[in-house]
Amino acid sequence: MIAISHKIHHEAPILFRGIIMLSAWGFVLVAASFLFLWLGYLLDELLGTTPIFMLGLFFTAIVGCFIELFDEAWRFMKGA
Repeated sequence: MIAISHKIHHEAPILFRGIIMLSAWGFVLVAASFLFLWLGYLLDELLGTTPIFMLGLFFTAIVGCFIELFDEAWRFMKGA
């Protein structure tokens, strides 16, 4: 009898996980930006400071998402 061995490819699931991670972070970036922009707009309407809170919270959301994306990409590359 001849034993049949199957080759196991581990690169495809790892690559697929990276693609899913990036697409999820894209969604989070858009959702957080709109949420913080809306909250800033509400604060500006309430306090009468037209673009200050809206722009401040918008850029805070973008910077926060990029920091978290970088942190997760760093952990992904380290294999943790």
